[in-house]
Amino acid sequence: MSTEHDQAETPVPSAQAGSRPAWVSDEQLGRWCAWVHRDRTGQGRGSTVGPTTALAPWDLSPVAPVPACTPQDVESAASVARAAQREWARTPLAHRAETVLAFHDLLLQRQDQVLDLIQWETGKARYHAWQEVAQVATIARHYARRAPRYLATRRVRGMIPGLTKVKEVRVPKGVVGIVSPWNYPLYLGVGDVLPALLAGNAVVSKADSQTALTLLWTRALLDEAGLPADLWRIVAGDGGVVGTAVVDTADFVCFTGSTATGRTVAERAARRLVGASLELGGKNPLIVREDADIPAAAAGTVVAAFANTGQMCIHIERVYVHEKVYDVFRDELVRATRALRLGRSYDYAADLGSLVSPAQLAAVEAHVGDAVAKGAKVLTGGRARPDIGPLFHEPTILEGVTPEMDVCERETFGPVLSLYPCATDEEALRLANQGSYGLSASIWSKDTRAAARMAGLVRSGSVNINDGAAAAAGSIEAGMGGMGDSGLGRRHGAEGIRKYTESQTVAVQRLMPLGPSPEQGAESFVRRTNGRLSLLRRLRVR
Repeated sequence: MSTEHDQAETPVPSAQAGSRPAWVSDEQLGRWCAWVHRDRTGQGRGSTVGPTTALAPWDLSPVAPVPACTPQDVESAASVARAAQREWARTPLAHRAETVLAFHDLLLQRQDQVLDLIQWETGKARYHAWQEVAQVATIARHYARRAPRYLATRRVRGMIPGLTKVKEVRVPKGVVGIVSPWNYPLYLGVGDVLPALLAGNAVVSKADSQTALTLLWTRALLDEAGLPADLWRIVAGDGGVVGTAVVDTADFVCFTGSTATGRTVAERAARRLVGASLELGGKNPLIVREDADIPAAAAGTVVAAFANTGQMCIHIERVYVHEKVYDVFRDELVRATRALRLGRSYDYAADLGSLVSPAQLAAVEAHVGDAVAKGAKVLTGGRARPDIGPLFHEPTILEGVTPEMDVCERETFGPVLSLYPCATDEEALRLANQGSYGLSASIWSKDTRAAARMAGLVRSGSVNINDGAAAAAGSIEAGMGGMGDSGLGRRHGAEGIRKYTESQTVAVQRLMPLGPSPEQGAESFVRRTNGRLSLLRRLRVR
């Protein structure tokens, strides 16, 4: 595949590149893998399966064998967790919060360990791994401090003021099932666990087979912080088997992954009348208005498009630029993209790491190849970089993308960006709203009021103004989630913890029951009640 310009990145050397982190011993691996739940009753004996071993993206060497679970193991994990949850629900919220804050402190103290594990398992650059630590620490602190307010009992007016006393209370769902993906194994692995635990639930997590060690390390850290051993159980293995069993046993399901699998999860949960929160795919747009700060917009687009090597659900894949600034924006964007450094090292020397698997690399190459074959132009990038590592691919910018190309509306989930000129804001909005996804979007403009008005017309769960993606996602007090094929429900904010509870109404009736007394009779009661209803209407009582 030819490109108009050769990419300028060079490998970042490292003595440890692609190898197991030096501090990780076989003994430690064994201790972490011991957190994978196995059936304690012996009922699943005879149906065990062999361990799964992921491949390190930097050199495709084996990571570590992780025990694989069976459906019986998942049922056992849910049973054990459900028994532990009953005691946990009676534990004062203040004590639960202390446990989460202790975890927060340990995470920051030991972050170099988990950064190594994240890089080993995903191949991402260290800075992008650190972003997971920062996000999880923020989530831990936020919910530990704000859970009392989010979960507070709410007193409401009763049917008969003075005689009916009513309150709404939040009670935990029970056992929350969480199925998390490989692209953010710490953030998406534990970021949903913490509010579920604070709300009084137990959790059964399905660890992704590519990144199980990161989640198991985190489970060990929460044990050190004081979390009861049976309260958060982790299962591992084939997603179609183990993930399905988690969905079939939980009292509420939190799933992050593809839209196709999300539909299946929603269907299975609905058949059991169990709620589900789903963050799914995205084909996220970015709009550059005529009045945008072009250097800032180009720099922000590079971050939003290529962070985590493009392997994040909220990353930007398509950019709509006002035609009057298109050329200057394109040139600035290409320059900034070419300056990115690809590399594999357990330090902060590289800007971008590798893709996570051969399948992911093949998907990226297929989208780029299809686009070029059908007439698209590669402005920069466009090729794999086996000289750096087996799964590296250059950050790629395409121009002249048309609807018949796969990259136009299908999610790539890799370091590929498409540019489109637009004549007006209205055209940019129309194109941004094309397709079935609606997860994240971005608008760049010096007129933030005009951009905010445009934001209300974008079909997207989050809209960032003068930022690519992180401003909304990092604002933990605000909900994060999608519209359309991008999912259901929200993480973060009040909904991010309340979704793990049921709202229960407790009404206390004083002095007399509701309804007519034997002496009064139904007809007299109805007449008097109608009179009171009319009076309340005239008094504008809500």
